Amino acid sequence: MSADDWRPTATRAMLELRAQALERVRRFFRERGVLEVDTPIVVNAAVTDVHIHSATVQLQEASRPFFLHTSPEYAMKRLLAAGSGDIFQICHVVRGFERGRLHNPEFTLIEWYRVGKTLDELMDEVDALVREVLGARASGRPSERLSYREAFLRELGMDPFTATLRDLADAAARLGFDAGRAGAEDRDTLLDLLMGAAVGPRLGQDRLTFIYAYPASQAALARLDPRDPQTALRFELYCDGIELANGFHELASAEEQRSRFERDRRERQRLGLPVFESDERLLAALAAGLPDCTGVAVGFDRLLMIATGAHSIDDVIAFTTDRA
Repeated sequence: MSADDWRPTATRAMLELRAQALERVRRFFRERGVLEVDTPIVVNAAVTDVHIHSATVQLQEASRPFFLHTSPEYAMKRLLAAGSGDIFQICHVVRGFERGRLHNPEFTLIEWYRVGKTLDELMDEVDALVREVLGARASGRPSERLSYREAFLRELGMDPFTATLRDLADAAARLGFDAGRAGAEDRDTLLDLLMGAAVGPRLGQDRLTFIYAYPASQAALARLDPRDPQTALRFELYCDGIELANGFHELASAEEQRSRFERDRRERQRLGLPVFESDERLLAALAAGLPDCTGVAVGFDRLLMIATGAHSIDDVIAFTTDRA
């Protein structure tokens, strides 16, 4: 530990800007009648998602590990199923294996759910909130909406739905990645790699870019589009090449969600990752009846980076995990 490790990584001025931005977020939801809620950070079940890694917690009196939540999604859906109505939350979440200019293992999410709203209506609301926080940085920036297919065609000249595995592996190789032995099960891995390394960084330059109609295999907790079952009712928002938001028309079928959890668990086993039990409380809530709703999570720290012109996430939070 160096002599300066006790110091916060954000300045007093940045802390004030952060507090002001959080107040604007809360005012935004108060004006729309959305209730602020608070859910536990220590939870009984880990996520099964292959790309998200839950941190374990050992409580002294417990005979088994608990987990730090990677998102308040599961608990908020239980509130929705119990009749909460429209809700939002601002909370710290923790994800393993995430560190870099845009990543700290502990970060702040703004997550909210709107009963009866369409995905287009939710994108409108995300657009409005982001502009509220960005302030002058959003001035003159238009918004655009591209399908996942349109984004790949525009930025890479390939259709992600019809490209062969070889096409995807070759595109990854041109970026310096070794994908020579990719199997059919790695198709989404290659698509994620291309989105993260080539497509995403080119999106949202001088604008707010929403990407929608993701492949059905990347639906996560979103419904499939009944008009086009090969796509999911899911969107992401990019600004200055940075992913800011991930939204769904929420899946309400407990049976389908269980099937997806089991598919995730098999894939984690194939990849040699820890395999956890599915969250039975979430599945029970879905079985009891989740209202028709859309939901989204926005990375507050990344949003603040863009609002203030900061280069790194380290500049907008008080303590990075290595100094916590």
